[in-house]
Amino acid sequence: MILKQKTFISAVIYIHNAEDTIADFLEIISGVLDESFEKFEIICVNDASMDNSKKIIIEHLNQHPNYILSIVNLSHYQGVEIAMSAGIDSAIGDFVFEFDDTIIDFEPGLIMEVYDRSMQGFDIVSCGNGKSRVSSKWFYSIFNRYSGTQYALKSETFRIISRRAINRVNSMSINIPYRKAMYYNCGLKMDYMHYQPTSAHDNYRQKLKDPYDTALTSLVLFSNIAYKVSLILTFVMMFLTLGSICYVVVIYIKGIPIEGYTTMMILISGAFFALFAVLAIIIKYLSVITGLVFQKQKYMIESIEKVN
Repeated sequence: MILKQKTFISAVIYIHNAEDTIADFLEIISGVLDESFEKFEIICVNDASMDNSKKIIIEHLNQHPNYILSIVNLSHYQGVEIAMSAGIDSAIGDFVFEFDDTIIDFEPGLIMEVYDRSMQGFDIVSCGNGKSRVSSKWFYSIFNRYSGTQYALKSETFRIISRRAINRVNSMSINIPYRKAMYYNCGLKMDYMHYQPTSAHDNYRQKLKDPYDTALTSLVLFSNIAYKVSLILTFVMMFLTLGSICYVVVIYIKGIPIEGYTTMMILISGAFFALFAVLAIIIKYLSVITGLVFQKQKYMIESIEKVN
């Protein structure tokens, strides 16, 4: 007889046009949770899927009528970050599993290994296979260098977070532009587990509505790279401007005809380029701050279907 855990577990799953993978995914995830926990809930966040994903979810529930399952239907496509925030806000579990997609390239037993690791005093435990886009690797490298966080940001497949971590992150900001960065900056103890994928996996997991804008926003909010870049550009252009002034003064004193028209034009063009670059950084800062301060609606939900 298997003794089930008494901890109430929530599993939040991001769904967007996943009719090819959602059935097997739900079967594996719900099977592991049902085998290991007395009480659990599954929350599927339907991010305006245009296929049969929702129908397949309901069919799965009909095969397992004892499961507690909710479908959060978003009004329109809003991306994985916003959609997962809606799902996490609906979760009531003591611990919450976050699955950003419905692709499984790991052994099902890894789910309980992650949970057991969290029971050793970690509020956030994530795992990944190390695969990511080249652009994502660059982003992680820059972020880890300039953010000053205790933990290094890495590519993740899924994670478990405690209720304390959820409350801590929600107290830090009303809007959460990038959950992973918020978790890494919340100050709670966390751990990372690496696994070897069980099959070839070419479908990258990042499904952000605008991944480049999200990356830029994360760098602005959680690192000082924008400040350093603007500071370096400012000093470089100040140095070049002083050099050009000295150049003009010298040729004026010596009575040498001014022949460096091309050089001066290049310098002026470079100065304007640096000025606009600094202004672009400032504008990005202002847009992020404005969004965080004045944007009260985090997501738009069409309906929540609680089926059990």
